[in-house]
Amino acid sequence: MSVDLGGIRMKNPVMTASGTFGYGPEYADLIDLNALGAIVVKGISLHPVKGNPPPRTVETASGLINAIGLQNPGVDGFIREYVPFLRRFDTPVIVNIWGRTIEEYEQVAERFDATDGIAGLEINVSCPNIKEGSCMFSSNIEMFRRVVAAVRRKTKRPMIPKLAPDHAHIADFAKAAEACGADAISLINTLPAMAIDAETRRPILGNKTGGLSGPAIKPVAVKQVWDAARAVRIPVVGIGGIYSATDALEFIIAGATAVAVGTANFTQPSTALEVVEGLRSYLARHNLASVRDLVGSLQT
Repeated sequence: MSVDLGGIRMKNPVMTASGTFGYGPEYADLIDLNALGAIVVKGISLHPVKGNPPPRTVETASGLINAIGLQNPGVDGFIREYVPFLRRFDTPVIVNIWGRTIEEYEQVAERFDATDGIAGLEINVSCPNIKEGSCMFSSNIEMFRRVVAAVRRKTKRPMIPKLAPDHAHIADFAKAAEACGADAISLINTLPAMAIDAETRRPILGNKTGGLSGPAIKPVAVKQVWDAARAVRIPVVGIGGIYSATDALEFIIAGATAVAVGTANFTQPSTALEVVEGLRSYLARHNLASVRDLVGSLQT
């Protein structure tokens, strides 16, 4: 069940997706954190951020639109308040980082490079929930290259850029990440979305728009993982609508080395561990020695 994600050794390929698992303590009484492949914490910026006005979430027919606005305690607050807790576990901790400028990305990466207990950095350049910064970085490939290269210069830790989902040529961004020194890539982030109250004719979310996650985006995510995995040699993390081992298998067979469970954590916190057991059962049922044998095994 073990995999190597760009230098991060994981006991199994199942991670938590950033933004859906808090910083770890929120779920510690609900599941065994040591049984996860990795914990990816909520996005951290240079300074504390209050986030967007409420309402911040709205359910859809087959998913969730959120506009949290990347609320977080800032890098110093996170290191002070949460890293000591996370060090108690033998599960790798991957910190999702973001900034409004390239300089902010660099400063956050530098702080974590000097912090023990951090296995790697996921670089958020594709969040649709804030109005500046990462939206520009994700939509312009030259800006994307600049921020990935800048973070690479500031950290020796494994670096995993998280790609935006709204690109017809996702392979170009995947190759750009690899060329700029990424150790792996993750995809997809949430899809830009909106919900309207027909009675009031107003947006439901306080931010007006947000990001769609959950089962509705899984087919899009699987396709983009397939496209990206064929374009690069570095590992790929598949994200988007994973609620079962079968969902995870689709991503792995498409080319993902690891997967991240996101929205399902809100309704069934044990989903990630159920996916782990489901993958283990699949290997036994198909007489496969390793989950690594499944990566990119799609028959076409």
